[in-house]
Amino acid sequence: MWDIFSYAIVTATAYLLGSFPTGYLIVRLLKGVDVRQCASGRIGGTNVYRVAGWRAAALTVLGDALKGGVAILLARTLVGTHLALVLAGVAAVWGHNHSVFLSLKGGAGTVTNIGVLAVIFPEIAVILVLLALVTALLTHYASVASLTAAVATPIALLIAFWAIHSPGEYVLYGLLAALIIIWALRPNVVRLLRGTERRVEFGPY
Repeated sequence: MWDIFSYAIVTATAYLLGSFPTGYLIVRLLKGVDVRQCASGRIGGTNVYRVAGWRAAALTVLGDALKGGVAILLARTLVGTHLALVLAGVAAVWGHNHSVFLSLKGGAGTVTNIGVLAVIFPEIAVILVLLALVTALLTHYASVASLTAAVATPIALLIAFWAIHSPGEYVLYGLLAALIIIWALRPNVVRLLRGTERRVEFGPY
């Protein structure tokens, strides 16, 4: 019974951590506006960049990554099993996308996913960051970068499981996180197919 309770506490806490509306609060404090009413309506780094500039976006990215990382560290401290890490990671990503503080709205989960991976598998996190950055710079579509990182997550974890016998539970995390992120990006996929997706122009703001 205590084990079940511990898993439940870790999962619920990770969800609350993921729900913390970093981008929303930063834009509200710096610009006095509701980022959900602007551009894509999401609270992640890309939309914050469009609304409030790169400094606000950098703070948002840092905060969103920390949410995932702290959730995993908490799970590792309180329970310590690979299953606990998976539950915490998935809950944090889900919380970011469906924040209890924002009427179950949020972002796409890409950066929170990278924050999770930064703790459970730092090498893969670095690869995903580089892959996402290169994709964004080449295409100028943040959604394409996010989709690329999402698809790459379970593939990279599966390769690690096959090549170096990393925990199989991490592959499950990768699959679930990818599904959550891709599901959140459905509107972006539709706009990409229609040719109406918003481009991101990089430069001083």
